[in-house]
Amino acid sequence: MNPYIPHTKKDVEEMLTAVGLPDVEALFSDIPEEVRRRFRPLGLPPRDEIWVSRYITDLSERSPGRKLIPFLGAGLYDHYVPPLVNYVISRSEFYTAYTPYQPEISQGTLTWMFEYQTMVCELTGMEVANASMYDGATALAEAVYMAVRATGGKTVLVPKSLNPNVREVLATYCWAAGLKIVDVPYNDAGELVLREIPDDLCALIVQEPNFFGVVEDLSGLKERIGKAFLIVYVNPIALGVLEPPGKFGADVVVGEGQVLGLPLSFGGPLLGIFATKMEYLRRMPGRLSGRTVDAEGKEGYVMAFQTREQHIRREQATSNICTNSALCALAATVYLAALGPEGLRRVALLSMERAHELAERIFSLPGFRPAFSGPFLYEFAVSAPNAEAVVEKLREAGIAVAPPALLEKCGVKNAFLVAVTEKRTPEELDLFVRTLSSVVSDFPQPSCSPKEAKK
Repeated sequence: MNPYIPHTKKDVEEMLTAVGLPDVEALFSDIPEEVRRRFRPLGLPPRDEIWVSRYITDLSERSPGRKLIPFLGAGLYDHYVPPLVNYVISRSEFYTAYTPYQPEISQGTLTWMFEYQTMVCELTGMEVANASMYDGATALAEAVYMAVRATGGKTVLVPKSLNPNVREVLATYCWAAGLKIVDVPYNDAGELVLREIPDDLCALIVQEPNFFGVVEDLSGLKERIGKAFLIVYVNPIALGVLEPPGKFGADVVVGEGQVLGLPLSFGGPLLGIFATKMEYLRRMPGRLSGRTVDAEGKEGYVMAFQTREQHIRREQATSNICTNSALCALAATVYLAALGPEGLRRVALLSMERAHELAERIFSLPGFRPAFSGPFLYEFAVSAPNAEAVVEKLREAGIAVAPPALLEKCGVKNAFLVAVTEKRTPEELDLFVRTLSSVVSDFPQPSCSPKEAKK
């Protein structure tokens, strides 16, 4: 690191004198000697950049996960990212930009933030959106907090078909705020079954499509819960073909924006989408860009609302979220602008067509059946004997699916999730089916009576 440290030898000596230490090693004297003895030079030989690049690439090629075909879902999806997205977000004026504190020199950032908000509103059918939040899970938790402030309720209805990872984040927030979570069960179709409505209900959460990939029917839910918030956690790609939640009276729509131009990247960084009704504007966390005119009548953009504690008195803040995942939101803006409404719809339809083709072929194999009978888009749950062994067999063949352990968190045993996007090829679908066909003979055979055995 020495070439990158700007301090001269004289600088170092002056600093050591100021703190009363003889040398740099003395800075580490509080570390026990037995621990310090473990420190050793890395011992890497001096090599040129080309050699290092080849060596590191070779190491990465040894990773068994590098060549897996991702039929993964469960919240993050392998959609195609147009090169235009990475080109724009790699430009220095965007890549290094953060908070547009000075609108005079931040018109580019404020403009795309405004466009992002507009596109999110169009997708969700809501009146106002922020720009933006950490990820879908924290956006959902912040939506619940907003519902508490608006209604005064202390109970949250959470479907057992909600993504379990998102639920864990929500549970942490609810525990900290003293809120009560009540489970909403699901039926054989995989759809939530709303029964009793608690008197102190602040919000009902619905995931659309839910964690099993099943499309929920949102009609009539808002009417049943009255003043409590209907919070819908969405997959934005699915909104290319589904009616927006705003049409069903949703109070808040949140979701994970990773599918909009962001790669899987081992699970991050992500993008939290948050949209609501105009009446809740001042209760909404995050920040908003607004369009206005200056004294000369020229159009410009400004930060219209900033309801976080960094900008206003702590007791008046709606959230302590202190970043807006700006680069990820920009990627989503470029992605949506590049595809347009018809392009987004095409992505959803292509994914649906390939998912339903694969599902039909899987369920024609002995031993494999749909875990739920409800309608799905491009993700579905497969029940099978020895599901763990099946998933391992798929992995050996170079295919990755969401493991049974995730579904078990939702009360579903011996099943795994399969997600099919527009990137999956016919050859990859064939490999998937061939691999499953090879394990059918390993399934336990149904027992029969001695009389039937003789036949």
